[in-house]
Amino acid sequence: MSKNYIEINKKLWNARTAIHYDSEFYDNNAFIAGKCSLNSIELNLLGDVSDKSILHLQCHFGQDSISLSRLGAKKVVGVDLSNHAIDKAKELAKTTNQNTSFICCDIYDLPNHLNEEFDIVFSSYGVIGWLPDLEKWAQLIQQFLKPNGNFVFAEFHPVVWMFDDSFKNIEYSYFNQGPIEDSEEGTYANKDANISNDFIVWNHSLEDVINNLLKNNLQLQSFEEFNYSPYNCFNNTIRVDERNYRIAHLNEKIPMVYALKAFKNKNS
Repeated sequence: MSKNYIEINKKLWNARTAIHYDSEFYDNNAFIAGKCSLNSIELNLLGDVSDKSILHLQCHFGQDSISLSRLGAKKVVGVDLSNHAIDKAKELAKTTNQNTSFICCDIYDLPNHLNEEFDIVFSSYGVIGWLPDLEKWAQLIQQFLKPNGNFVFAEFHPVVWMFDDSFKNIEYSYFNQGPIEDSEEGTYANKDANISNDFIVWNHSLEDVINNLLKNNLQLQSFEEFNYSPYNCFNNTIRVDERNYRIAHLNEKIPMVYALKAFKNKNS
């Protein structure tokens, strides 16, 4: 593609970070006081992380990475494209007295910044849509996992990304038909924020996700779909329970999140 999606999206996430860090959505005061930012969906798949090494891909400003450190992981490395987010992540790790470390880079460039294997590679919520190539993504996961290591992944369901912002009409293909170029006023964490940015994303089907993992010797252990989002980040939502939101007029009719766990074949 002709446009530099990395620079365009980095600008977006740098602008978002300035809003997100102090937002009610992320509630850093509660987080600093000890609240875990992780949800039951991913916690159930992660299990006991005590003494585990964890690589967290696309970590934003590090709440989940730091939460993993707080849960007893011996080493956590968070990676994100946004230099502003990584600066805030380092600041937050220092504030919370955690030894979580962070790397700023496009994840496709991570092999030029990191050379080790981890017990767990983790990534969650609103991440793969920023990546054009899931085969390269799966290769990276395989590369950074120890033999028999686990990949834990929770993501918004591709059905969600078929709809327009109001969830009234089907506007986009379920399948990856190339880059989707658009612009945004505000941000999901503060829809009234005075920012405006272009962005470039891709839709990825479940087939695209799962088959690329399988092709790279990552064996699926579990797969689940959920009819709610743990985050109130969409329009026209209703709160069903704590960390449980649905689209009001669709209620339980669509999947909103899926989660999977895969392990690296020790012979790969």
